[in-house]
Amino acid sequence: MDVQRLRVLRELADRGSVTAVAAALSFTPSAISQQLKALAEEVGLPLTEPAGRGLRLTDAGRALVAEAEDVLAALARAEAAVERLRTAPCGQVRVALFPSGARMLLPGLLRRLGDQPGLDVQCRDVDMTPADVPVLAADFDLVVSHRDETAPEMPGDRWRVVPLLREPLDVALPPGHRLTRRRRLRLDELADEEWISVGVGWPVDDVLRSLALATGASPRIVQRINDFSVTEELVAAGHGIALLPRYSTDDRGGRRLVRRPLAGVRAGRLVEAVLRTSTAERPAVAAVLDALRAEADAVVARG
Repeated sequence: MDVQRLRVLRELADRGSVTAVAAALSFTPSAISQQLKALAEEVGLPLTEPAGRGLRLTDAGRALVAEAEDVLAALARAEAAVERLRTAPCGQVRVALFPSGARMLLPGLLRRLGDQPGLDVQCRDVDMTPADVPVLAADFDLVVSHRDETAPEMPGDRWRVVPLLREPLDVALPPGHRLTRRRRLRLDELADEEWISVGVGWPVDDVLRSLALATGASPRIVQRINDFSVTEELVAAGHGIALLPRYSTDDRGGRRLVRRPLAGVRAGRLVEAVLRTSTAERPAVAAVLDALRAEADAVVARG
């Protein structure tokens, strides 16, 4: 089987459409369709089937994608063996981080990589939900993602998932709020408060809804803002309270915001690095991942 055709099939599995695969690989949709047709002829089984106006993988297609990842990882290991003969890792590594994760990790990550001039680390902040991660892992070498700790793990058969840290979520209150004298807060004590949350489906909103189910106290959400720096400003100005991540929130030592942990429940998000198993073989990517883990450890130690 042709390796390039296997790569095309994998991209279809991750990106969901021939048009998206064509854009990612700089081919025409017609060329991608021809590659898929030729691969099916090689295998002797249909690998795709019509689904509305697009295509979806058949059982044979999904089975072949799982095996294709092993083939592509083996090729990447061979290339990495040659690459490791260099004195230091080099090359471009593309990194996507969710915005508050970038605020928390990116400055220290780039500082740690500053003594490796052969690495060209290109970073982008991307507002992502867990459902977005597979496609992002196709576009980037490393994706720093986050999820509610009660959410299911990403399947590890085709991706490598590296835990970085658990970030507790605290209740952020404006200075002078009636509850700032309390050391810990129960969710039912906050039932009458106006909450600022994030968009539905984003991890912090998942945490808030999970807490509501566990306690029976439904929060009254008045604003949904995905940018935590905006939420910080709104809370500081007294427009509501919020669940905010402990390590990446700028409370100015309690002068701008007052943060209090919740009592009786665990509230946190898991921060992870996700990458394709084949991509993980590249020495340059491994060097960035090592620096990312070191920075995550330092963040937790400071926190």
